[in-house]
Amino acid sequence: MSQPRQPRREQARSRTAVVHLGLGAFFRAHGAPLLQAADSVVGKGAGDWGVVGVSLRSSAVRDVLAPQDFVYTTVAMAPSGMETPQKIEIINDVLVAPEDPHAVLAAMADPAVRLVSLTVTEKGYCSGAGDQPLDLDHPDVRHDLGLDGAASDSGPRTAPGFILQALARRRAQAIAPFILLSLDNLPGNGRVLRAAVLAMAERLDPSLADWIAHEVRFPCSMVDRIVPATTPDLIAQVEAATGMRDEAVVAHEPFFQWVLEDDFGEGPRPAFEDAGVQQVAEVEPFERMKLRMLNGTHTALAYIGARAGHETVAEAMADPAVSARIEALWSWELAPSIIVPPGTDLSDYARVLKARYQNPNIRHRLDQIAMDGSQKLPPRILDPLFANLAAGRPIDGLLDVVVAWMQFIERAALQQRPLADPLADSLLAAAYEAGGKADALVAGLLAIESIFADYRVDAISTDLVERLASNRPY
Repeated sequence: MSQPRQPRREQARSRTAVVHLGLGAFFRAHGAPLLQAADSVVGKGAGDWGVVGVSLRSSAVRDVLAPQDFVYTTVAMAPSGMETPQKIEIINDVLVAPEDPHAVLAAMADPAVRLVSLTVTEKGYCSGAGDQPLDLDHPDVRHDLGLDGAASDSGPRTAPGFILQALARRRAQAIAPFILLSLDNLPGNGRVLRAAVLAMAERLDPSLADWIAHEVRFPCSMVDRIVPATTPDLIAQVEAATGMRDEAVVAHEPFFQWVLEDDFGEGPRPAFEDAGVQQVAEVEPFERMKLRMLNGTHTALAYIGARAGHETVAEAMADPAVSARIEALWSWELAPSIIVPPGTDLSDYARVLKARYQNPNIRHRLDQIAMDGSQKLPPRILDPLFANLAAGRPIDGLLDVVVAWMQFIERAALQQRPLADPLADSLLAAAYEAGGKADALVAGLLAIESIFADYRVDAISTDLVERLASNRPY
């Protein structure tokens, strides 16, 4: 029996100028296609922006892409069905950091590389509690600072560690620094990355820290595209449409947004403006709009929708009771907490979000969104809740999201299910110790300082207890 055909490269490789850390599905469905579009603009650096991807943990992405010469397929899933698949050829190679960290450093230190981008999730920045830029107790941070007794030539493990050592090599060889571009979904992502890199540099080499502070640019960005998990059914659909068996295919919604701080200096850059990227002086208003209007309601759906027995965003939005709660959040609690970005109508933005959420061909799982809830709850839910509380605006819907989150943790404890959260032990312990008592559960969870230390929780604790005690659907 003959082997199924795989995607193959049809265009000449673009010259590598980008190293991307964290080659997950989101970058392959969002960043890579837009870089490919920018790389194809004649007269604006066409063929100059090829990508070397770096997996910081696992070889899985490399292993599926390498047999296909790092070519793969993306496909937009519209409400009416699958649109025409697109072949992505912008990736030239994939390196696996744990296998050969020095190969990663060599790629990043190459003078031809002008941009290092990242999608490593919030955890990948190794931030400490509160406003600490670096978690000095994190074992990988301790390794990168030389505090774990490992051999000095064993190579870095963290994204800030790789960045710092690569910049040190470039500085030593009088090579201009690369630009650092975070595409992760966290507020002020460029500033967060800069703070982590500088904190590490200041402990290892203060003169290098000073050079980075003055010479390296860390523009902020806001990215938006829903990318559901790849399934065997999707792989089969794409094979039927293209005749190619692509194990690396990624699906995405038709919508995309990339808002980029125009802080690249005078050197060459990809033709982002020709790929549909918005370049603005200040990203923060767009960032906060997305964080609260989209990510906030995604978090709300993860917990309220799961409580109602739904598995995906589209299923939850098809439930009139759940949909009404989300629309009320947009209108009465989230939109009023936002400084409106230039040229934006928040009512229109909410209507677009609702249509995106209702897309039945985007199976965005609620359990996927619920992961790492302790990290997502503060910026998405608690910040607008307490801003509204201080301003005398409604908080009813946001309080219900916090209650639903507490119930999600309590159900996991009762059912002895694992909780995908960096604070899982503390969260589950609080639920076990509460013994089914609403006041004890609220008190135990609100006592977790890494989530609630920055908020006046005494102002909402009684209301949470009453809501939790009166709403026990399990």
